[in-house]
Amino acid sequence: MDAAEQALFAGSVRTAMERHSGRDLTAALADLGWTDALADDAPRAVAALFELQGRTRAASAALDNVIVSALGAGIDAGVVLPALGTWSPPGEHRGDRVGVRGLASAASARASTVVVVIGDAQACLVEVGDLNLSPIAGVDPTLGLVEVTGAGVPAPLDNAHWPAALALGRLALGHELVGAARTMLELAREHALQRVQFGRPIAMFQAVRHRLAETLVSVEAAEAVLAAAWDERSATSAAIAKAVSGRAARTAARHCQQVLAGIGFTTEHPFQGYVRRVLVLDQLLGSTRALSTELGRSVLTERSLPSLLPL
Repeated sequence: MDAAEQALFAGSVRTAMERHSGRDLTAALADLGWTDALADDAPRAVAALFELQGRTRAASAALDNVIVSALGAGIDAGVVLPALGTWSPPGEHRGDRVGVRGLASAASARASTVVVVIGDAQACLVEVGDLNLSPIAGVDPTLGLVEVTGAGVPAPLDNAHWPAALALGRLALGHELVGAARTMLELAREHALQRVQFGRPIAMFQAVRHRLAETLVSVEAAEAVLAAAWDERSATSAAIAKAVSGRAARTAARHCQQVLAGIGFTTEHPFQGYVRRVLVLDQLLGSTRALSTELGRSVLTERSLPSLLPL
């Protein structure tokens, strides 16, 4: 996609997110040809959709599409994700069946089959009817996550590569975290300009400016790391990008909450919804803390640093 096509595509996606949600949004994205864009130009398609999804706090089957396409399965299938905070494949062999314990989106729960990853190079299709699905309320019920347990008869997939799918999923989540962080920053900035204390807007206070500036620097850095990770296309760079994006989103949540003060805690204000979403997204496919720990452990074990990203 050239610049004009990218702008038109992003505008169409934004309109779809403003008009639809959940299952309807997934259908609208399919009608727009997002899955075709994913196959033709993954970096731009993923960045455009997931940043907008983070900005609007929408929920769709886009993450399923990203991971399933990377695993080589049909785009109509759902996928079982690892449990929160982990990234190990959620399936295991149990004789002639495959045991499953993980998470799925609401869209996957409605599919007839789901992809279950068993190892780095093993995946299969399992009938949804063979599994137990339990909706998760949790911190952010609007995300529509479902706990998946049970065992099913596997239909093996050829050429499935979990590390590549994991890396692509982490980049997608990184863009969604950046989108959510940008909206939190906008909400805090607007509040700072409108809220008056001691006869002047709190945006004039140095402490408030420092918090907003630090948030902006964190978000811009995360976006730069994501762009560099797309260029390098390695598992390590994707993990770094996800960790940096999660840290930026948490920084935005912390500083912007301080700027918004009590109003940010109320359900009437949209900010609390973004904090909830960020807390869950950060845990999917590895949290900031877990990924940073794993990257540090890898450096100590291998006695070498990863290549510098071209920021």
